Amino acid sequence: MLKDNIKTIRKSKGLSQEELAIKLNVVRQTISKWEQGLSVPDAEMLVSISDVFETPVSALLGENISESKTDNLKAISEKLEIINFQLSQRRNERRKIIHWTLISLCIIIIIIFISLILLNSPYLNWDYEKPENAVLGVTFHSFEWLFIRISPIIFIGLIIGVFLTKKEK
Repeated sequence: MLKDNIKTIRKSKGLSQEELAIKLNVVRQTISKWEQGLSVPDAEMLVSISDVFETPVSALLGENISESKTDNLKAISEKLEIINFQLSQRRNERRKIIHWTLISLCIIIIIIFISLILLNSPYLNWDYEKPENAVLGVTFHSFEWLFIRISPIIFIGLIIGVFLTKKEK
């Protein structure tokens, strides 16, 4: 209902998605997602939309404007509570994805580090008279040199990220 109301009111006001996006300081894709029902504006944004449209928030949410003011506020607050709950769930999903991605990257760094230790720089014993071996050896050495110096810093950043994205109880 909200998606249809935003689209209908926007068109009745003669605004394009781009023009509305500029007035609300969002990107056009955000307006498109609202109108397709892929996402919903938060409470503050609903107020901003109603200001731009010069329409009550209750009209955006599909409420009958003739209802009493207390009923309107109660209905709006219930709908906003649902919307905020949905947004909270989406944030938690994103946080979980980021959390596990960071953990996976930590594991990958550890595996590469262990592999480099176990291989013990085998390219040092190669015959560098052959150009192919020389290029490949320099490439391996460059990777190893950079990895050994940069990966601890990246690893520490990833560990901090893991703790920052840890679920709060």
